[in-house]
Order: sequence, then C-alpha cells, then structure tokens
Amino acid sequence: MSRVKRGTTALKHRRKVLKQAKGYRFGRSKKEVEAKVALRKAGAYAFAHRRDKKNDLRRMWQVKINAGLRPLGYSYSKFIGSALKKKVLLDRKILATLAEHNPDTFARVVAQVMS
Repeated sequence: MSRVKRGTTALKHRRKVLKQAKGYRFGRSKKEVEAKVALRKAGAYAFAHRRDKKNDLRRMWQVKINAGLRPLGYSYSKFIGSALKKKVLLDRKILATLAEHNPDTFARVVAQVMS
C-alpha cells in the first residue's frame, strides 16, 4: 500500500477554519485552536438566538399594537381578549403593521372587535 501524506488536507482544513473566523477579535481570527472554539460557540449562539428572535418579534408586535390602541382608549389585553372571543383571523404581526402604517384601518378593526 502506498504512503499517503496528509499535509495538504490538514492545511486545507486549517485555512477553512481560519477563513470562517475572519473578523473575529484577538487570537480567535489567527490561532486555529481559538478559532475552532469561537466557531463552535458562535454556532451554538446562532442556534439559540434563532429561537429568541421569534420571541423578540412577538414582543415588538405587542408593543406596537398597544401603542396603537392607547389613543383609542383600549388596552392590549382587553383587545386581544375580545379578538380571541370574536375569532378575528388577523394575527399580531398583521395588527402591528396596521397599527404602525395604517392607523385608520387599524381603528376600524379595533372598533369592529371591541363593539
């Protein structure tokens, strides 16, 4: 069996790791071991925060809806309670968009839900 020298493969892997860690601060962009650790942690954070992003967006929608409701004299919790009872098919994302960009349409939706 012929001998296989693996220098090119190892170098290729090393370059790939350092290329992925480009822009990281301090030794994490220059040293292979530190770069590997940084990439592993970055992957874990990215995975976890993809889930957190959904919560953040939902919180933002709630704030926007509440901000649109306050001048009309209603609160978020009362409005959502009424919307669920009346089986309104608009979700929070749509309601937040209406509250932010089309206040007149939002006011009509609120009037219909709260009546």
